[in-house]
Amino acid sequence: MMRALILLMLLALPLRAEEIVSGLSQSGVSIDASFDGTSILIYGAAMREEKPPAWPLLQVIITVAGPDVPIVVRQKERVAGIWVNRGAMAVDGAPSFYAIMTTGPLDDILSVAEDEAHAISIPRAIGSVRLGAGAGSTADYLAALQRIRASQGVYKLASDSVLLLQQSLFRTEVSLPANLIEGGYRVRIFLTRGGAVVDVQESMIAVRKAGLERILFRMAQDQPLLYGVIALLLAAVAGWAASELFRRLRL
Repeated sequence: MMRALILLMLLALPLRAEEIVSGLSQSGVSIDASFDGTSILIYGAAMREEKPPAWPLLQVIITVAGPDVPIVVRQKERVAGIWVNRGAMAVDGAPSFYAIMTTGPLDDILSVAEDEAHAISIPRAIGSVRLGAGAGSTADYLAALQRIRASQGVYKLASDSVLLLQQSLFRTEVSLPANLIEGGYRVRIFLTRGGAVVDVQESMIAVRKAGLERILFRMAQDQPLLYGVIALLLAAVAGWAASELFRRLRL
């Protein structure tokens, strides 16, 4: 009875002016020895009951965020010709991967207030990380983290990379690099008009190791002692095999 009442209450609620219906070309990625990256198609449509307004135009922003990982950002300074550490900031968790795809320049299609509310832009997404102990200006360390990750190709902004047709259908591709880590990659799709977010939808891409890589990874996580013993034995066997091979070649 209660479930039926809740359903009736939900049906009585007015629909939003525009709602997202979307999909992914694949919702899971398997990492094995031959994995060298992949591209995933993100597509969808803005569903509406009435004709869309002529202005402001509909815009689409899509973000893909990898699992948070800890990182230490260090400040280096050249002293007497030698680079030395002058300070460090521990980040308890920052996205291991973060990509933004848009239909236009992000500053033009998203207001500052909406960016603050949803942490969409890279500075906002990085600005919401959990900071640990450190020294110096937090803003400087966060800017350095952004520069480092951008140079590594794991933080990127691709303006005008979302194709929008008839103010309704949209599609784009996100390129995931070869050095992915396991975990859930959160996909967020935003519809905006005049800089304001009118609807949001989220989905996940599951990234998992496969084959021998997964067995070794799980062993290292769940049975670190056994993993260490096996690694030492393999190293010893490899060293003995190499020594024996060179000995035979000298004969």
